[in-house]
Amino acid sequence: MRSPSTQPALSGTCRKTLQLLAAALALCTVLPAQASQSLRCNGSLVGKGDSPVTLLQKCGDPIYRQGVCVSMLQLGWVVTPYRPGSPAAVLANQCVPMEEWTYDRGPGTFLGVVRIYNGAIESVRDGDRSR
Repeated sequence: MRSPSTQPALSGTCRKTLQLLAAALALCTVLPAQASQSLRCNGSLVGKGDSPVTLLQKCGDPIYRQGVCVSMLQLGWVVTPYRPGSPAAVLANQCVPMEEWTYDRGPGTFLGVVRIYNGAIESVRDGDRSR
């Protein structure tokens, strides 16, 4: 059995190949997440943090608007008669009302679904493929 100090070192070419492979893998995992956070309309981009007014100016009216309830972990305080003293902190899933606007990007492409929360775009994702 070899000790770690006696293992052969990687050649320079092999090390560079591994570094390039690692960089390519990192790009493949990062780029799709960033690309889905914007919607292109009439040559302009709208994305996370933009207002619904900006979205309407750049993209026009959506083909469908829907109110949705998104389950999110929220911190709450509970006062009970069984536990004297200060209130206890409780984490619970609660319904957070949001709006989803759906945009048709054209035939054969995916629909753009924009989620709006608290006066700003919270996320942009691809929906079903339009016909």
